[in-house]
Amino acid sequence: MTQDQAEGAANPAEADAIEALRAERDELRDRYMRALADAENSRKRGERDRREAEQYGGSRLARDLLPVHDNLRRALDAVTDDQRTAANGLIEGVELTLRELENVFSRHGVKVIVPKVGDMFDPQQHEAMFEAPVPGTTAGQIIQVMVNGFMLHDRLLRPAQVGVSSMTA
Repeated sequence: MTQDQAEGAANPAEADAIEALRAERDELRDRYMRALADAENSRKRGERDRREAEQYGGSRLARDLLPVHDNLRRALDAVTDDQRTAANGLIEGVELTLRELENVFSRHGVKVIVPKVGDMFDPQQHEAMFEAPVPGTTAGQIIQVMVNGFMLHDRLLRPAQVGVSSMTA
């Protein structure tokens, strides 16, 4: 076998080996890029989960405190002028307790949803407890507020419970 024949035989073998190495390199590069992307996605997911836990982690505690707020509000709404005169210190204490609870809620991103009679029903913030035809109102108008609602940052913690008019024009 001449040297030219040996080189000709070696060149296809070398070319195949080079092509195999290139294919392996491309596959390893692709796997490396996918691993980098997965690591970046995991980092972003972990950061998002951490932010959500920080922002919404206290939602169960906040939800458990909502009846306390409701009861303090009901107690103050039930006070008559005679009772205010007779037990002014006690009533002021309840008012201060409610104000402090609202301040704590505010510091942690809990906002009270206070619908008013005459507002339009919003299913994103209100829960209709009943419908009734009330003259002088339009369908979907709030006619009674039973319980205020609450938001935790941008999430609904509890919808406001309202009565809605069913009057049609």
